[in-house]
Amino acid sequence: MTSYHGKTALITGSSRGIGRALALTLARGGGSVVVNYKKNAELADQVRKEIEQLGGRALTVAADVEQPEEIDRLFAVAEQEFGTLDYFVCNAAASSFKNIMDLKVHHLDRSYAMNLRAFVLGCQHAVRLMPDGGRIVALSSYGSIRAYPTYANLGAAKAAIEAWVRYMALEFGGRGINVNAVNGGIIETESSQYFYDVPGMAPLSTVLPKIPKGRMGTAQEIADVVAFLLSPAAEYITGQTIVADGGLSIVSPPFVQDLTAPLT
Repeated sequence: MTSYHGKTALITGSSRGIGRALALTLARGGGSVVVNYKKNAELADQVRKEIEQLGGRALTVAADVEQPEEIDRLFAVAEQEFGTLDYFVCNAAASSFKNIMDLKVHHLDRSYAMNLRAFVLGCQHAVRLMPDGGRIVALSSYGSIRAYPTYANLGAAKAAIEAWVRYMALEFGGRGINVNAVNGGIIETESSQYFYDVPGMAPLSTVLPKIPKGRMGTAQEIADVVAFLLSPAAEYITGQTIVADGGLSIVSPPFVQDLTAPLT
């Protein structure tokens, strides 16, 4: 197990899903975590207790990262409690799943504010709290490189985040800060459940067999990739987007499942 003793991470949206799995992974290695959440204080407090039971140190901070002033407060509280940061993981995300012609101005504005602007502003704060270097990781998704129904608003934002990762890696490299992204596929979280519950969406039972691994990924599997990028083993990796999608992004029609004899 990688040691994270003496290291402090701020993870947005870490009361559940991938953020929670990562927080607990770092805690197992002795790390301290700022657990950010938007509304569910009870859930965040449960994560804090789990972190402390694992031997880590935790602080819960309610902040809606869609609001710039809330981001300011989030990092101010982190600085007051820990002084500096070693890791910033931008995990919180939200958007509207609609056809492009149905998107309203507020859908576009909120997706930008929640996903892209929150990442950039968060990184500005994080870099100031990393005087001795550090790591920044953003969570992306396969909608950044593949187009599929109703995902344009979020997928385009994720693609922009991956571009920002490259520019930040260039600019922050001299400060000893590595910046990367993890591009996940269909992961077993509330977000995937919500997306596949959109009326008329293709059922997962027809989608998963087309993935080479044949299943959804787990939150822990994505958290493990992020934890690797935070570890000393990833010192020479920066400006990259690591794809962890079970092979989803390498396949295209005709799919194996659609073949007939004699090919099969």
